[in-house]
Amino acid sequence: MLRRRRAPLLLAAGAGVALAASFAASPSADGRGAPSALHGVARSSRAMYTIGFVIVDYKYSLRGLAPGSADYRVKLSEVHLRSAKKLLKLCEVNRGFYVKAGQFVSSLRQVPKEYVSTLSCLQDQATPCKFQDIKIVIEQTFGKDLHDIFLDFDEHPIAAASIAQVHRGRLNNNQEVAVKVQYPGLERRMKLDIMTISLLSKSVSLIFPDYRFEKILLEFERTMSMELDFTKEASNSKRTASCFRKNNVVKVPRIFQELTTKEILTMEFCYGHKVDDLDFLRKANISPTKVAKALIELFGEMIFVHGFVHGDPHPGNILVSPQGQGRFSLVLLDHGIYKELDPKFRVDYCKLWKALILLDAQKILELGEQFGVGKYAKYFPLIFTGRTIDSKSALGTQISGEEKMRIKQDLSSLGMDDISSFMESLPPDFLVILRTDGLLRSILGNLGVPRHVRLLAYAKSAIYGLEKHSISESGSINHISLRVKTNISYFHLRTRVGLAGLLVQFNDCKHKVMDKLRWILWRISLGWYRPLM
Repeated sequence: MLRRRRAPLLLAAGAGVALAASFAASPSADGRGAPSALHGVARSSRAMYTIGFVIVDYKYSLRGLAPGSADYRVKLSEVHLRSAKKLLKLCEVNRGFYVKAGQFVSSLRQVPKEYVSTLSCLQDQATPCKFQDIKIVIEQTFGKDLHDIFLDFDEHPIAAASIAQVHRGRLNNNQEVAVKVQYPGLERRMKLDIMTISLLSKSVSLIFPDYRFEKILLEFERTMSMELDFTKEASNSKRTASCFRKNNVVKVPRIFQELTTKEILTMEFCYGHKVDDLDFLRKANISPTKVAKALIELFGEMIFVHGFVHGDPHPGNILVSPQGQGRFSLVLLDHGIYKELDPKFRVDYCKLWKALILLDAQKILELGEQFGVGKYAKYFPLIFTGRTIDSKSALGTQISGEEKMRIKQDLSSLGMDDISSFMESLPPDFLVILRTDGLLRSILGNLGVPRHVRLLAYAKSAIYGLEKHSISESGSINHISLRVKTNISYFHLRTRVGLAGLLVQFNDCKHKVMDKLRWILWRISLGWYRPLM
């Protein structure tokens, strides 16, 4: 009862804090402080009302139902869907960082599917800012007239996101550039929005003690702070370009440092289409499988070898640029969100993938203890390879009906307290990995490529990541022998995954033959079949 009484008081106190923060954070010199503050209060109040509604819905809709029962699962799914729709509406109305928060949640594969499917539409949702406001930001930042800086500048943005929009321009030396401009007043609004979301998160955890998502919120706040400083994005871009300077397939746009500040980023303009645009790939005679392979090898190298990971690889941030005769380059955009992995975590994650490929259950559980997830380590194979830890099905193949049933029964016993406990127990680096991998798998699904493409690319990168670690520990003396061992180990893993791929093709052919035989037998039974002479 105490928790129930405290909830309204917490929300009321939150409204007061939001009001005070709005007035404190809003400028008054231009006479627009009060309207801006009222706008902030309206956004915060709207968020608190929505979260309050969601809390009440969960609390009373599930009352009296036994957790894990069939009725409980059906009702829980219904509440998930209603709540996700409420949150979607909140994000659409409040916009800005609420849209960003919705995008962040929808990219996590570990949240209920109702939230992922409902909030995923936010990935392509953004309303451009008026050009006059963008022009003012550019001119005030550089202290010059817009046309003294650019020979041409298109007033219509070529892309708009939740924190900035991009315009196409031309410098005085005829160099084509893309100019990313942050929306005015964004940092001020972010502080209030983060404060509101944090307060609501604490309120939910008080009412539902088993729902703890503080780490996710902290990770979201970290990524937002990074995205608001375009000088950091420029630095990330240069570092990534250096990591892949020998890779002819990867293209990172060149940064024009003299026209880059915290609010404005000027970069080389690159042509291309979204990485999962199948119609474009077909017209350009580019193989979707080759694109998928190049993409997953790029991110595999980032994660396992360099330990410097692009945290937002949605299709709009990765372009395919045709190079003629079926060749292409991958243009990597938006370097605002990056995560530098802890060296020990990177090595352990390499070991985890090696264990996943080799079906080494004992090693998986051992690494789970090192990651701090305890009993939840048994779900690593399910999360990353789609199989159980004791699976007998070949890697990369469809699991058996019996195994599907076991997975369904096992997952049905998990409550939101298990999911939140799992997410809270993960190291911060793991949250970035899960989000990035989720977005990549979505792209690969859109490209229609076999699942073993991803498994093999990650296996290869994990082995070379372990080689890098061994070399750094032993020096260059044993470099040749380490390279030989690495190649043998990779060949072993490649054979495993390759055989799985052949088995997939064999099963596909078998099913096609069986379907054809059934069709012929059915036609014969009806007396309609006439073999060709």
